[in-house]
Amino acid sequence: MATMESPKGTVKIDHVSKVYKNGTVGLDDINLDIKAGEFVVVVGLSGAGKSTLLRAINRLHDVTDGHILIDDEDITEAKGKQLRMIRRNIAMIFQNFNLVNRVSVARNVFNGRVGYYSSIKSALGLYSKEDKQRAENNLERVNMLDKYYTRADELSGGQQQRVAIARAMMQSPTVFLADEPIASLDPKTTKMVMDDLKRLNEELGMTVIVNLHSVPLAREYASRIIGLRGGKLVYDEPIQAVKESDFSEIYAEESDGKD
Repeated sequence: MATMESPKGTVKIDHVSKVYKNGTVGLDDINLDIKAGEFVVVVGLSGAGKSTLLRAINRLHDVTDGHILIDDEDITEAKGKQLRMIRRNIAMIFQNFNLVNRVSVARNVFNGRVGYYSSIKSALGLYSKEDKQRAENNLERVNMLDKYYTRADELSGGQQQRVAIARAMMQSPTVFLADEPIASLDPKTTKMVMDDLKRLNEELGMTVIVNLHSVPLAREYASRIIGLRGGKLVYDEPIQAVKESDFSEIYAEESDGKD
C-alpha cells in the first residue's frame, strides 16, 4: 500500500541566532515551524531582523547557531550539490527586482532555470522546449506574456517585480520568499504583486513568506503573522487571532536597530 507524501514547503527554524562580526545581533534564538501552504507575513521595524531571517532561510548568509530545515533537509549544514538541490526549492524576490536590464524579459525568466543546466548551456541560451513553455506559462501567470521580447529596463517597477516572480517560479519552488517586494511600488501595483503572490499560494499550494512594513497589507494577505523586534520573535499568531492592538509591541522603538 502506497504511503502519502507529506506536503512540500515546510520550514523549521530551530534555535537560530545570527551575530555579525561587529557584534550586532541580527537574530536572537528564533524558533518557528512553518507548515506547507502557509502565507506568512513577517512584520517589524526596519532593523528588526526581517531580511536577516529570510536570507538565513535561503542560506544567503550563514547563521551563528541553530538549524534551518527545508522539507526536513538541513540547509545550514548542506554543502556543494546538496546545498544547490535544496536551494532549487527556495525562490526569492527582492525589493530592487535584481533583473538584468540589458536583456529581454524572456532571457531574465530563463535565468531562473540555470540551476538545472550546465553553465555552457545556460550561457548559450540552450533551453529545452519544455522550459520555453514553462517560461511562457509563468509569464502568463503574472500577466506579462505580452512583454516576452521587451528589454527589462523598458518596464515599470511593478512590471519588473512581476517578471522577477515569473523568473523565481522557473525553479519550481516549494517555498517562495519575498523581501519587501512592494517597498518601491505605488498602491495599484502593490496590489497586483501581492495578488500574484497570493495566487501562487492558493492555486499552487506554495509556502509564501513575505517581509512587509504595512500592517494593513499583512492583515489582508497573511494566513499567519510573525513579528520581530530587535532580532527576537515577539509575535506569532494565525490571522484569525490577530488584533490591531497587537502591533503596538511589535513596532515599539528599539534603542538600536538590527537588520
